[in-house]
Amino acid sequence: MKSKNRNSKIFQISLLLLFISTSIMKSQTLQTVPNVDITKYCGKWYEIASYPQSFQKGCHCTTAEYTLSDKGYVIVENRCNRDSVTGKQSYIKGKAFVEKNSGNAKLKVQFFWPFKGKYWIIDLADDYSYAVVSDPSMKYLWILSRTPKMDEALYKKITDRLKEKGFDLTKLKVTQQL
Repeated sequence: MKSKNRNSKIFQISLLLLFISTSIMKSQTLQTVPNVDITKYCGKWYEIASYPQSFQKGCHCTTAEYTLSDKGYVIVENRCNRDSVTGKQSYIKGKAFVEKNSGNAKLKVQFFWPFKGKYWIIDLADDYSYAVVSDPSMKYLWILSRTPKMDEALYKKITDRLKEKGFDLTKLKVTQQL
């Protein structure tokens, strides 16, 4: 009887410690990269993988193109092929505004006024060949590349870092590209 009671207490304590460690991990603020050169960041990006979102339902060959406007914001042009890699192209244009004192790593993206979404650059190659974007709630996640395909070893390193940051990799879906 004592052994069963003791095992039950150990189990309860283990659950409590697991809950506390998970809570601490989730309460940590998601960190962005320290600095982004917006001019280098501009250009075409291919979506390699993402957390599926309702506004991207049926998208294949997803790309994003960023252009610096003469008014200081970034023009955002997102495209995808609907329902297949050869499907009809879907297009949306928006604006992104850099948050002050963020090292240009935090932006607010607006496709429909007055709504703005948080766009945080949380991983970025030194040569700007790949980027990882999320938001503070970690509900959104995109792995982007300058090319439609990414080396498997690099993808694994990126996803390993995402796992360390607390992202659920089971929700990450690879994007079909041509």
